Amino acid sequence: MLRPCRSLSTRPMVRSSLSWWDTAGCSISTASTSSPTLFGPSRRVARISNRLGAASACRVATAVVVLVDGAPVAVLGLADRAREEAAVAVESLSRLTGHSPLLLTGDNEAAARTLAADLGITEVHAGLLPEDKAAIVAALQGGGRRVALIGDGINDAPAMATAHVGVAMGRSGSHLAMETSDAVLARDDLTALPRAISLAQWAERVVKANLALAATVITVLVVWDIFATLPLPLGVAGHEGSTIVVALNGLRLLRRKAWDTAA
Repeated sequence: MLRPCRSLSTRPMVRSSLSWWDTAGCSISTASTSSPTLFGPSRRVARISNRLGAASACRVATAVVVLVDGAPVAVLGLADRAREEAAVAVESLSRLTGHSPLLLTGDNEAAARTLAADLGITEVHAGLLPEDKAAIVAALQGGGRRVALIGDGINDAPAMATAHVGVAMGRSGSHLAMETSDAVLARDDLTALPRAISLAQWAERVVKANLALAATVITVLVVWDIFATLPLPLGVAGHEGSTIVVALNGLRLLRRKAWDTAA
């Protein structure tokens, strides 16, 4: 009965179970007469769940009410299932950045904390609307932290636009999330994110090393020429030689081994 509703979902993370659709985190109901309609999450869902004797759905998962001709007939409890590589990605990100990732979600507190416990995330903000997520990101930035936010849904777009770096899931993410993001994980592999960060940190070290080498060589050549006589061939060799060394050092980042050993 609920199968036709699946294609309308904007929540790619829960399509493997039963999906619902939402706008800006609030419930809507839009279906033809005698067709099943889903809506959630909202305070009205909690009231209907209590009335139908399904209050436990609101405590352990995100509750979604099924309406037929405007009358509630069932309550579904939905919960996201963590990706197989998610826990590894969270651990790698914590090690690379020195901070444990935060979970920002519109789902209820119980469902969010259950998922966070499976992933090793300690700080959870649940029951959020899109503007709430953006406000939390802005607060973190106000505290001097540089924030990268990874998301896949329409409701993640405002927070992704607010963050220093927004990362979208390419295969399952919404079009709005991908358009708003600064980077897209084309393969939907979460372990690619810590690898990319590790590679970026390595690139920063290479750039600093190249600048230091180039500055040192130029300084030596200039001082030599000021206080003594620098032979022209030696000056050219020193300058061009340092350029070649800098280029070769940077090319190390293009090796396949650089990606395989990242993170």
